[in-house]
Amino acid sequence: MSLTDTRAGAADLSVETPTSRTSTVLAPGISRAEATGDVGTVHATVAGLEPNSGPSSPARIEVVRPGMQTTVQDWPGRIGYWHIGVPPSGPMDDLSFRLGNRVLGNPEGAAGLECTLGGPALRFTTATWVCVTGAVADVRVDGRPAEQWRTVEVPAGGVLDVAAIRGPGMRTYILVSGGIDVDQFLGSAATFTLGKFGGGTGAALRAEDSLALGEPATRLAPAVPMADIPAFGRRWELAVTEGPHGAPEFFTRADFDTIIGTDYEVHFNSDRTGVRLIGPKPEWARTDGGEAGLHPSNIHDNAYSIGALDFTGDTPILLGPDGPSLGGFVCPITVVAADRWKLGQLTPGDKVRFVPVRADHAAPAAALGASRRASLGTVLSAGRDGDDGVLRRADVDDETGVTYRRQGDDGVLVEYGTLTLDLGLRARVHALHQHLIAIGVRGVIELTPGIRSLQIRVDPAVLPIAQLLDLLAEAEAHLPDSAELVVPSRTVHLPLSWDDPSTREAIIRYMHGVRPDAPWCPWNIEFIRRMNGLASVDDVYRTVFDAEYLVLGLGDVYLGAPVATPTDPRHRLVTTKYNPARTWTPENAVGIGGAYLCIYGMEGPGGYQFVGRTTQVWNHRARPVGTAGPGVDRFATDAETPWLLRYFDRIKWHPVEADELLDLRADFTAGKVDVTVTDGEFRLADYRGFLTDNASSIEEFRAVQAEAFAAERQSWRSAGELAD
Repeated sequence: MSLTDTRAGAADLSVETPTSRTSTVLAPGISRAEATGDVGTVHATVAGLEPNSGPSSPARIEVVRPGMQTTVQDWPGRIGYWHIGVPPSGPMDDLSFRLGNRVLGNPEGAAGLECTLGGPALRFTTATWVCVTGAVADVRVDGRPAEQWRTVEVPAGGVLDVAAIRGPGMRTYILVSGGIDVDQFLGSAATFTLGKFGGGTGAALRAEDSLALGEPATRLAPAVPMADIPAFGRRWELAVTEGPHGAPEFFTRADFDTIIGTDYEVHFNSDRTGVRLIGPKPEWARTDGGEAGLHPSNIHDNAYSIGALDFTGDTPILLGPDGPSLGGFVCPITVVAADRWKLGQLTPGDKVRFVPVRADHAAPAAALGASRRASLGTVLSAGRDGDDGVLRRADVDDETGVTYRRQGDDGVLVEYGTLTLDLGLRARVHALHQHLIAIGVRGVIELTPGIRSLQIRVDPAVLPIAQLLDLLAEAEAHLPDSAELVVPSRTVHLPLSWDDPSTREAIIRYMHGVRPDAPWCPWNIEFIRRMNGLASVDDVYRTVFDAEYLVLGLGDVYLGAPVATPTDPRHRLVTTKYNPARTWTPENAVGIGGAYLCIYGMEGPGGYQFVGRTTQVWNHRARPVGTAGPGVDRFATDAETPWLLRYFDRIKWHPVEADELLDLRADFTAGKVDVTVTDGEFRLADYRGFLTDNASSIEEFRAVQAEAFAAERQSWRSAGELAD
């Protein structure tokens, strides 16, 4: 992997991906400034992001009927932006998608259409070869039946009609010769509807939409070989590895026996962000999550893996390709890369059984057909690997240890120290992050920092996990003393509408649709007051507005959303997270979970306790350098990216009324972006001096907080709801 200037001082980090053995972009948001110490300066000014160039083709698709949820996707999707909360998206069933592209003679990742439950009717302006794959549906060309998994020519002016799915499975795919030619955003045509980008419009297809086609390919075969066509059913087996969060640290051994011995049921409330499952409640190995939250599922935020079984409270969710990159819940198992295609076909009511396999025996993600499914039945890990998801442990120094946890067959989660909130540990994560960027590692695909962890995603065919572990052990000897950390640390001044009406609405929806008797309902701020032993909600107000929140991670709930904590421990209000999580959270709601604060980057699910709402932290009007179209109305603080915040920024709130916030948000949407920012720096040595000088007062605050925390747990125990 090389690190070279490309334009505007940015960096091109060449790495391996499953589709290319040459170069692509690793974390394109990481600029030269970040690689040399400007933490969190994540610019999209990199090579490899340009859209398709050359003359436009006259061949087009006209949408007659859009279908229920039809989107443009490509594979592997939007790689390299996991660290700022941009998921890869791409086809949820990449196996069906890539097989269709292959027989048409397209690159396996060429843009095509994903259809959920019911497909579209499409008119082609020129004669075009197509292949419809995935779940069984009635397919017709100009009213005549056509077979799936075969290449079929649609005549000029002809209509391809894909009806509702009529059997097992959830999604069908329409691949076309030459692929679909739409502008790329952050290096991909994949549609992320929640983020409102990709696919040309940022949305699912609508009637009368028109899509351009690429240059026709040379058809390779009349049909996908029968042996390669995946089998769909109502009961699925998913190959998984244990980890990152195993037993006995987080789950009991009985919990794991239950997880791999249970047929879970797919819940109706499932989508591309995650597949919610119905199954037994864990016993849990811990009574709570400590500083991370009251429930034992709570941990200090770390990067997730697609295919991880994420326990949000007691609810298991398999994270999908539109899922969040960062979060504070434990994940006991992870689906191996070659089996993640099955998530796209799981249908409400289907049964799911997890089958443990050895990570080093999992089929390669780049494989297609029967070889990709060869892992099951032949490499079952009898008695598991015996490491409970932990690949290796070591000591960094006399006080700090490091744990390397498995995240599927293509990732490692590096964790420093104990389960405590310590900015010194975040400094160590930063040092490792910068070191790996600087040296360049062939085969690394993503680097995503968490509170006390760094996720490293690789192509194991290029960089095997065992080799990565040796490289990481060697890296520790070269890391600088984190106590000497000095990084740029801007102060970003943002408005906060306290107890905003939109957050009140979200609580009401939660009570009506999810859980009316939750202890944090009907008013999250009163719950925060009670949890922290404060005399009144006015004390909560003063604490939030007095605090200075240090940004430790981005993308906590998508699109540059920060996870931050007060620099002064006396301002760290501790809460638990919603259990189950909310199904709806207003865009840019501000909440507290554990000892952390988050600004929600967009509408979606969530679990933090609301305190209010602010302006946007992601500029949908911006077009990063290297994407199609001129850049317009970007953040005044950053000329080249759509995200506002950087690692180690400090957020300071000033109060505004709800109506004033709506005006500010409208101005932002119109492109009138006005964010006040002052430069500064963060010195870990100075910060530790501050903690020493104020140790007595900090301990007094923590004692009161701990007493209130214990009282809340006791009240739940008395009510029989301790685990909630």
